Amino acid sequence: MTLNLSQTNMPRMLLIGASRGIGLAMTEELLRRGWAVTATVRSRSQPALEELSAHFPHQLTVERLDITDAEQLSALKVRLQHQRYDALFVNAGTTNQNPGETIAEVSTQEFAHVMITNALSPLRVVETLEDLIKGDGLIGVMSSGQGSIGNNEKGGREVYRGTKAALNQYMRSYAARQAVTHPERALLLLAPGWIRTALGGDDGAFSLEETIPDIVSVIEVKQSRPGLEYLDRFGNVVAW
Repeated sequence: MTLNLSQTNMPRMLLIGASRGIGLAMTEELLRRGWAVTATVRSRSQPALEELSAHFPHQLTVERLDITDAEQLSALKVRLQHQRYDALFVNAGTTNQNPGETIAEVSTQEFAHVMITNALSPLRVVETLEDLIKGDGLIGVMSSGQGSIGNNEKGGREVYRGTKAALNQYMRSYAARQAVTHPERALLLLAPGWIRTALGGDDGAFSLEETIPDIVSVIEVKQSRPGLEYLDRFGNVVAW
């Protein structure tokens, strides 16, 4: 169902990457809290989102986007050009097939794929869609505690860590520009913790059920605080 979100009094979220895992669970939580959500997926058939749409028929819009596809991103902006959102949140991420390999062992092709997905593409989404967000709205990106350089004392997951650290750096550069053009805008890098998902694996310390409410609450609270912060799911500052 396609909604004219500009005609609703609900807060409005543009959520990038909602087909499964954290993004899907965030969509459901936001809907339950009274948000109108435009959620993007890579493929057209998404039974879980269709079920949510049936339960929240006046709140959920589903759009198609592969964040690594520049043409799809441009087309999405055209489709949404008359909408205005209170928040944009980019939930996207991948890892290499062998997360334990060192940076010297990963193939150039796989390194490029993970870096493009985790660092380049999220910021391209932010830069492309920023005009759809209210001047005092929030723009957030899903980072990771493993992107923290200061907290990296044990190593491991080198490729993934490096891409998330790069994401954090690019977001800081973006924030420096936003401080001039939109000083009232809230910017967020969110470290959700090690969650049991397809990406996090079965050994993750936390379930979606116990983490997603915290994640959404951090986003809601951050809306009223301009500037960039790197926070965990409890709202605590993460070391750069």
